[in-house]
Amino acid sequence: MRKKTDNSRPDSKSWLPLGKLDFSLLDKMLKKYQSKSDSRVIIGPKLGEDAAVIEYQDRYLVVKTDPITFATEEIGWYVVQVNANDIATRGAAPKWFQATILLPEKKTTEALIDKIFSQIYDACNKLNIMVIGGHTEISYNLDRPIIVGSMLGEVEKDKLVSTSGAKPGDVIILTKGIVIEGTSIIAREKQEELKKRGYQNSFIQKCKDFIYKPGLSVVEDALLANKINVHAMHDPTEGGISAGLYEIAAASQVGLMIEREEITILEESRILCKEYNLDPLRTIASGALLIVAPQNNANNIIAILNRNGIKSSLIGKIKEKSFGIKMLSSGNLADLNFSAKDEITKIFE
Repeated sequence: MRKKTDNSRPDSKSWLPLGKLDFSLLDKMLKKYQSKSDSRVIIGPKLGEDAAVIEYQDRYLVVKTDPITFATEEIGWYVVQVNANDIATRGAAPKWFQATILLPEKKTTEALIDKIFSQIYDACNKLNIMVIGGHTEISYNLDRPIIVGSMLGEVEKDKLVSTSGAKPGDVIILTKGIVIEGTSIIAREKQEELKKRGYQNSFIQKCKDFIYKPGLSVVEDALLANKINVHAMHDPTEGGISAGLYEIAAASQVGLMIEREEITILEESRILCKEYNLDPLRTIASGALLIVAPQNNANNIIAILNRNGIKSSLIGKIKEKSFGIKMLSSGNLADLNFSAKDEITKIFE
């Protein structure tokens, strides 16, 4: 007798890859499903936008939620930084934080919980953020801790910045350099393997410490830049700088012309990306900030950042949408290769 096929189970060919949803799928879902409108919501769910904005009396309340799923060793530190960054890209000061902490059964100890809590509180204290609540539980079928953070901040109405504010003729500034977070993740997740491959402990430790120096936080970068007129800000995370640039283009409905040679990739990041065959332009890049500003303000923005020890450089220009999203590399102009799937997923496969 022929065995009956179970059509209720999805075929493995239909499974989606690790990482962010594909941009076109996410855009499809956001257009397909919409909630009740509210006139106080100034910025809601939209491809490329970093955080929601709600009108609140004389200022705006800025709200963000973001999980940490790749990193494990410094997960409490990570979750505060990435959420605070998205608040700051609105020109807002991050103020209040809460987290849902999911822990694996038969692997969770009081020491682990203490470590995660200390990381969260230490990170919040350094950024003058108050922890206002959350939820912690030990859950089944997890092999590692997962934290979903939620951050709130506030900004004066005339200082609000969005991802969608880029205009043709603007220039694009990059702070610090790319693959800061990716470098730390590789070093932390592949520490023993790197030792076996001949890397010195000092090199591995320096890469692990990238979350502290140059650092994941772009709060200072964003708030300094916002003292001068900027049109948009965005921090590239999963998918790397390529995805971050695409998100600016999609949100603002503009084209881009990026100069590959002007994008700073720190030497340690370059080495580890090469070791694991990762495209640095598509590897998780928290720690960098993309600033879009009128050309006549660029020098002032770069100067104020440099005075505060934050290196930055011009990497491209905003074009009309019809130009497309292009990169100039070694004299050749071609379409920018971007994807929602991050290169870092390769080290977990």
